[in-house]
Amino acid sequence: MLIVDAHQDLAWNIQNFGRNYTYSAAYTRQQESGTNIPLLNDDTLLGWPEYNRGEIAVIFATLFATPMRFCTGPRDKLCYLDENQARIFYQSQIETYTNLFEKNPDKFQCIRTRSDLEQIIKTWQSTSQNDKTPNGRTVGLLILMEGADAVRDPSELESWWLRGVRMIGPAWASTRYCGGTREPGKLTKAGFTLLEFMAELHFGLDISHMDEVAALQALEVYPGLVVASHSNAGALLKDNASNRHLSDRTIQEIIMRDGMVGIVPFNAFLTSGWRRGDRREEANIFLVIDQIDYICQIAGDALHVGLGTDFDGGFGLQSVPPEFETIADLQKLVPLLEARGYTTNETTNVMGGNWIKRLERLLAESS
Repeated sequence: MLIVDAHQDLAWNIQNFGRNYTYSAAYTRQQESGTNIPLLNDDTLLGWPEYNRGEIAVIFATLFATPMRFCTGPRDKLCYLDENQARIFYQSQIETYTNLFEKNPDKFQCIRTRSDLEQIIKTWQSTSQNDKTPNGRTVGLLILMEGADAVRDPSELESWWLRGVRMIGPAWASTRYCGGTREPGKLTKAGFTLLEFMAELHFGLDISHMDEVAALQALEVYPGLVVASHSNAGALLKDNASNRHLSDRTIQEIIMRDGMVGIVPFNAFLTSGWRRGDRREEANIFLVIDQIDYICQIAGDALHVGLGTDFDGGFGLQSVPPEFETIADLQKLVPLLEARGYTTNETTNVMGGNWIKRLERLLAESS
């Protein structure tokens, strides 16, 4: 069953920690043993062999750097003071992905067009798990800009488009475009202008990390595809007042716009009060199923939810339910969804089909 993962900070990890995602997760863990990397970012959950085994066909690969006011020291080598520095960091991450594609065309390909997407899906449908030849399976990376500070002016969006970016999240923390996580605020005048320019070029809009007020404004006015690539339902997290999670109202608006929610299997997003360093066993895989099911119950169908793991995006093995040793273990969700009453077709959609349908639409509109 093919999986689409709508959020991985691959370039950030490559640049911060020197991780090589052509290697297995086990090899990377071995190489990092005894270093400070697991202390800073946990043990990795990712690697190309695990992508292959887990049938991870498509990943939304991010451009991300940290605003200086949130820089935490050794863990954050990429911290920007202003939009000019953000732009430099994000452009360097484009180059990181370009190098990954050029050096490993048998493993990773950039998704710019619907034809690219269709070709990548075809490689997974027509080859065996053990086929690692250049004509075998390749993981498709669709580039998502997380936090739009690197866009100094909306007129620059076309240059980002030409470099392969297909989806943009205006905020991580607040930006000059809108409020964000921990920093509430509505869309600014510049934010509305950004959305207008994005719509003209047919970017997808990612409202994850946008403050709820700004997200609802964007959902009202943005004519293109709107998703929350990696966000969970706040209603399942008792006494959690963070604006990082989705309210029922925001979920309903996303569904009304035929958008998507990508569920994050991060313990702190699954059970209230979990903190880094707590036992993994304080959360479990069934809480991931609960999050998926919650979106489906609001929607009345299984057509608006998928996965957006954020694996290695500031957390890894030590911070996810114990059923997940690597990303390949996402396949464990399949029988549990079916046991919950989801049909094979519905489960196929949740694991990847829903995202593929939205990407087909997005890339068709933008071609």
